[in-house]
Amino acid sequence: MLLIKEGFPEEDELVICTVTKVQFHSVFVKLDEYDKSGMIHISEVSPGRIRNIRDFVKEGKKVICKVLRISEEKGHIDLSLRRVTETQKKKKINEVKQQQKSEKIIEFVAKDLKQDTKKLFDKISEDALKKHDSLYEFFQKMVVDDSALKELAIDQKIAKKLEEAVKSRIKEAIVKLEGKLNLSTYAPNGIEIVKEALKKAEEKGKGNIAIKYLGAGSYGIQVNAKDYKEAEKILKDATENAINHIKDNDGKGEFVRTEA
Repeated sequence: MLLIKEGFPEEDELVICTVTKVQFHSVFVKLDEYDKSGMIHISEVSPGRIRNIRDFVKEGKKVICKVLRISEEKGHIDLSLRRVTETQKKKKINEVKQQQKSEKIIEFVAKDLKQDTKKLFDKISEDALKKHDSLYEFFQKMVVDDSALKELAIDQKIAKKLEEAVKSRIKEAIVKLEGKLNLSTYAPNGIEIVKEALKKAEEKGKGNIAIKYLGAGSYGIQVNAKDYKEAEKILKDATENAINHIKDNDGKGEFVRTEA
Protein backbone atom coordinates (compact mmCIF):
# COMPACT_ATOMS: atom_id res chain seq x y z
CA MET A 1 0.00 0.00 0.00
CA LEU A 2 1.19 3.51 -0.81
CA LEU A 3 -0.77 4.97 2.10
CA ILE A 4 1.22 4.70 5.33
CA LYS A 5 -0.35 6.52 8.28
CA GLU A 6 1.83 8.34 10.79
CA GLY A 7 1.90 7.59 14.51
CA PHE A 8 -0.17 4.88 16.18
CA PRO A 9 -3.72 3.71 15.51
CA GLU A 10 -6.45 4.53 18.01
CA GLU A 11 -8.00 2.08 20.44
CA ASP A 12 -11.00 0.24 18.90
CA GLU A 13 -9.78 1.12 15.40
CA LEU A 14 -9.99 -1.63 12.79
CA VAL A 15 -6.70 -2.34 11.03
CA ILE A 16 -5.61 -4.70 8.29
CA CYS A 17 -2.61 -6.80 9.24
CA THR A 18 -0.27 -9.40 7.76
CA VAL A 19 0.58 -12.36 10.00
CA THR A 20 4.38 -12.56 10.37
CA LYS A 21 4.87 -15.17 13.13
CA VAL A 22 2.64 -17.71 14.86
CA GLN A 23 3.60 -19.03 18.29
CA PHE A 24 1.84 -21.39 20.70
CA HIS A 25 0.07 -18.64 22.67
CA SER A 26 0.38 -15.57 20.44
CA VAL A 27 0.35 -14.24 16.90
CA PHE A 28 2.62 -11.44 15.66
CA VAL A 29 1.48 -9.22 12.81
CA LYS A 30 2.49 -6.21 10.77
CA LEU A 31 -0.06 -3.38 10.58
CA ASP A 32 -0.09 -2.67 6.85
CA GLU A 33 -1.41 0.89 7.14
CA TYR A 34 0.98 2.00 9.91
CA ASP A 35 4.17 0.04 9.22
CA LYS A 36 4.19 -1.10 12.84
CA SER A 37 4.01 -4.47 14.59
CA GLY A 38 1.33 -5.82 16.89
CA MET A 39 0.43 -8.93 18.86
CA ILE A 40 -2.72 -11.04 19.18
CA HIS A 41 -2.92 -13.20 22.31
CA ILE A 42 -4.43 -16.64 21.76
CA SER A 43 -7.46 -15.61 23.87
CA GLU A 44 -8.22 -12.91 21.28
CA VAL A 45 -7.92 -15.14 18.22
CA SER A 46 -11.30 -16.86 18.46
CA PRO A 47 -14.08 -17.47 21.01
CA GLY A 48 -13.89 -20.75 22.89
CA ARG A 49 -11.04 -23.16 23.39
CA ILE A 50 -8.33 -23.27 20.72
CA ARG A 51 -6.48 -26.57 20.33
CA ASN A 52 -4.27 -25.48 17.45
CA ILE A 53 -3.80 -21.78 16.81
CA ARG A 54 -2.70 -22.52 13.24
CA ASP A 55 -6.22 -23.64 12.43
CA PHE A 56 -7.10 -19.93 12.52
CA VAL A 57 -3.98 -18.04 11.40
CA LYS A 58 -0.91 -18.72 9.29
CA GLU A 59 2.14 -16.69 8.28
CA GLY A 60 1.39 -14.40 5.35
CA LYS A 61 -2.37 -14.33 5.93
CA LYS A 62 -4.18 -10.98 5.86
CA VAL A 63 -6.48 -10.42 8.84
CA ILE A 64 -8.73 -7.62 10.11
CA CYS A 65 -8.09 -6.81 13.78
CA LYS A 66 -9.44 -4.45 16.41
CA VAL A 67 -6.94 -2.40 18.42
CA LEU A 68 -7.33 -3.18 22.13
CA ARG A 69 -4.46 -1.39 23.86
CA ILE A 70 -1.53 0.78 22.86
CA SER A 71 1.70 1.56 24.70
CA GLU A 72 3.52 4.17 22.64
CA GLU A 73 6.45 4.21 25.08
CA LYS A 74 7.06 0.48 24.66
CA GLY A 75 5.84 0.40 21.08
CA HIS A 76 3.31 -2.33 21.93
CA ILE A 77 0.00 -2.75 20.13
CA ASP A 78 -2.41 -5.42 21.42
CA LEU A 79 -4.96 -6.61 18.90
CA SER A 80 -8.03 -8.83 18.70
CA LEU A 81 -9.39 -11.01 15.91
CA ARG A 82 -12.43 -12.38 17.70
CA ARG A 83 -13.92 -8.97 18.54
CA VAL A 84 -14.32 -8.01 14.89
CA THR A 85 -17.88 -8.63 13.68
CA GLU A 86 -18.66 -9.84 10.17
CA THR A 87 -20.19 -6.45 9.36
CA GLN A 88 -17.06 -4.63 10.54
CA LYS A 89 -14.83 -7.03 8.65
CA LYS A 90 -16.83 -6.60 5.47
CA LYS A 91 -16.73 -2.82 5.77
CA LYS A 92 -12.96 -2.71 6.43
CA ILE A 93 -12.19 -5.06 3.55
CA ASN A 94 -14.27 -2.83 1.28
CA GLU A 95 -12.33 0.23 2.47
CA VAL A 96 -9.01 -1.52 1.77
CA LYS A 97 -10.15 -2.54 -1.72
CA GLN A 98 -11.23 1.04 -2.41
CA GLN A 99 -7.84 2.35 -1.24
CA GLN A 100 -6.02 -0.16 -3.45
CA LYS A 101 -8.17 0.84 -6.42
CA SER A 102 -7.40 4.51 -5.77
CA GLU A 103 -3.69 3.78 -5.63
CA LYS A 104 -3.85 1.83 -8.90
CA ILE A 105 -5.44 4.85 -10.58
CA ILE A 106 -2.62 7.12 -9.43
CA GLU A 107 -0.02 4.52 -10.46
CA PHE A 108 -1.55 4.47 -13.94
CA VAL A 109 -1.52 8.27 -14.21
CA ALA A 110 2.06 8.51 -12.92
CA LYS A 111 3.30 5.86 -15.34
CA ASP A 112 1.49 7.43 -18.29
CA LEU A 113 2.95 10.88 -17.53
CA LYS A 114 6.34 9.53 -16.43
CA GLN A 115 5.89 10.91 -12.92
CA ASP A 116 7.17 9.53 -9.62
CA THR A 117 4.26 7.43 -8.30
CA LYS A 118 4.89 7.96 -4.58
CA LYS A 119 5.35 11.72 -4.93
CA LEU A 120 2.20 12.06 -7.01
CA PHE A 121 0.26 9.89 -4.56
CA ASP A 122 1.45 11.93 -1.58
CA LYS A 123 0.54 15.21 -3.27
CA ILE A 124 -2.95 14.15 -4.34
CA SER A 125 -3.65 12.51 -0.96
CA GLU A 126 -2.47 15.55 0.97
CA ASP A 127 -4.95 17.79 -0.82
CA ALA A 128 -7.83 15.30 -1.05
CA LEU A 129 -7.75 14.24 2.61
CA LYS A 130 -8.15 17.81 3.84
CA LYS A 131 -11.90 17.54 3.23
CA HIS A 132 -12.48 13.81 2.72
CA ASP A 133 -12.04 10.71 4.85
CA SER A 134 -10.43 8.72 2.06
CA LEU A 135 -8.95 9.12 -1.39
CA TYR A 136 -11.69 6.91 -2.82
CA GLU A 137 -14.36 9.16 -1.31
CA PHE A 138 -12.73 12.11 -3.09
CA PHE A 139 -12.60 10.17 -6.38
CA GLN A 140 -16.30 9.36 -6.00
CA LYS A 141 -16.95 13.07 -5.67
CA MET A 142 -14.97 13.68 -8.86
CA VAL A 143 -17.34 11.35 -10.72
CA VAL A 144 -20.39 13.51 -9.94
CA ASP A 145 -18.84 16.94 -9.36
CA ASP A 146 -16.57 18.46 -12.03
CA SER A 147 -15.44 21.19 -9.62
CA ALA A 148 -13.85 18.66 -7.24
CA LEU A 149 -10.55 18.82 -9.12
CA LYS A 150 -10.11 22.40 -7.90
CA GLU A 151 -9.29 20.93 -4.49
CA LEU A 152 -6.02 19.58 -5.91
CA ALA A 153 -2.97 21.80 -6.42
CA ILE A 154 -1.72 19.95 -9.53
CA ASP A 155 -1.06 21.17 -13.05
CA GLN A 156 -3.71 20.91 -15.75
CA LYS A 157 -2.05 18.06 -17.63
CA ILE A 158 -2.04 15.81 -14.55
CA ALA A 159 -5.54 16.93 -13.57
CA LYS A 160 -6.95 16.04 -16.99
CA LYS A 161 -5.33 12.62 -17.02
CA LEU A 162 -6.46 11.93 -13.45
CA GLU A 163 -10.04 12.91 -14.27
CA GLU A 164 -10.10 10.59 -17.27
CA ALA A 165 -8.67 7.71 -15.23
CA VAL A 166 -11.08 8.20 -12.33
CA LYS A 167 -14.22 8.51 -14.46
CA SER A 168 -13.33 5.43 -16.51
CA ARG A 169 -12.64 3.26 -13.44
CA ILE A 170 -15.05 4.47 -10.75
CA LYS A 171 -18.79 4.56 -11.18
CA GLU A 172 -21.27 6.33 -8.95
CA ALA A 173 -21.76 3.73 -6.22
CA ILE A 174 -24.69 2.95 -3.99
CA VAL A 175 -24.13 1.56 -0.48
CA LYS A 176 -27.02 -0.38 1.06
CA LEU A 177 -27.51 -0.83 4.82
CA GLU A 178 -30.37 -2.78 6.42
CA GLY A 179 -31.81 -3.44 9.84
CA LYS A 180 -34.91 -4.23 11.85
CA LEU A 181 -36.71 -1.67 13.98
CA ASN A 182 -38.85 -3.03 16.81
CA LEU A 183 -41.46 -0.61 18.16
CA SER A 184 -44.14 -1.19 20.81
CA THR A 185 -46.41 0.87 23.03
CA TYR A 186 -49.44 0.16 25.23
CA ALA A 187 -50.84 3.66 24.85
CA PRO A 188 -54.52 3.86 23.76
CA ASN A 189 -53.44 5.62 20.57
CA GLY A 190 -50.51 3.27 20.04
CA ILE A 191 -51.08 2.83 16.31
CA GLU A 192 -50.88 6.57 15.72
CA ILE A 193 -47.75 6.85 17.88
CA VAL A 194 -46.00 4.12 15.86
CA LYS A 195 -47.05 5.74 12.58
CA GLU A 196 -45.65 9.06 13.77
CA ALA A 197 -42.39 7.37 14.85
CA LEU A 198 -41.99 5.82 11.39
CA LYS A 199 -42.79 9.15 9.79
CA LYS A 200 -40.01 10.78 11.83
CA ALA A 201 -37.61 8.07 10.65
CA GLU A 202 -38.55 8.69 7.03
CA GLU A 203 -38.08 12.45 7.46
CA LYS A 204 -34.48 11.84 8.53
CA GLY A 205 -34.00 9.49 5.61
CA LYS A 206 -33.86 12.37 3.13
CA GLY A 207 -35.55 10.23 0.49
CA ASN A 208 -32.92 7.47 0.81
CA ILE A 209 -34.80 5.22 3.22
CA ALA A 210 -37.41 2.50 2.72
CA ILE A 211 -39.50 1.05 5.58
CA LYS A 212 -41.72 -2.04 5.40
CA TYR A 213 -43.84 -3.83 7.99
CA LEU A 214 -42.51 -7.27 8.95
CA GLY A 215 -45.13 -8.19 11.54
CA ALA A 216 -45.43 -8.25 15.34
CA GLY A 217 -44.25 -4.68 15.78
CA SER A 218 -41.14 -5.11 13.60
CA TYR A 219 -40.24 -2.95 10.61
CA GLY A 220 -37.51 -3.51 8.05
CA ILE A 221 -35.39 -0.47 7.23
CA GLN A 222 -33.16 -0.10 4.19
CA VAL A 223 -30.93 2.88 3.50
CA ASN A 224 -29.27 3.60 0.16
CA ALA A 225 -26.52 6.22 -0.09
CA LYS A 226 -23.41 7.09 -2.07
CA ASP A 227 -20.99 5.97 0.63
CA TYR A 228 -20.86 4.22 4.01
CA LYS A 229 -20.37 7.44 5.96
CA GLU A 230 -23.56 8.97 4.58
CA ALA A 231 -25.51 5.71 4.87
CA GLU A 232 -24.46 5.16 8.50
CA LYS A 233 -25.51 8.71 9.44
CA ILE A 234 -28.90 8.41 7.76
CA LEU A 235 -29.57 5.04 9.41
CA LYS A 236 -28.49 6.28 12.84
CA ASP A 237 -30.52 9.50 12.67
CA ALA A 238 -33.62 7.78 11.33
CA THR A 239 -33.74 4.96 13.88
CA GLU A 240 -32.89 7.24 16.82
CA ASN A 241 -35.70 9.60 15.79
CA ALA A 242 -38.22 6.77 15.74
CA ILE A 243 -37.05 5.21 19.01
CA ASN A 244 -36.97 8.54 20.84
CA HIS A 245 -40.55 9.29 19.77
CA ILE A 246 -41.76 5.90 21.01
CA LYS A 247 -39.95 6.31 24.34
CA ASP A 248 -41.37 9.80 24.79
CA ASN A 249 -44.81 8.19 24.55
CA ASP A 250 -44.23 5.42 27.13
CA GLY A 251 -43.22 2.83 24.57
CA LYS A 252 -40.16 0.73 23.76
CA GLY A 253 -37.92 0.75 20.72
CA GLU A 254 -34.90 -1.21 19.53
CA PHE A 255 -32.88 -1.30 16.34
CA VAL A 256 -31.01 -4.42 15.21
CA ARG A 257 -28.55 -4.21 12.33
CA THR A 258 -28.65 -6.96 9.71
CA GLU A 259 -26.44 -7.87 6.77
CA ALA A 260 -27.49 -6.20 3.55
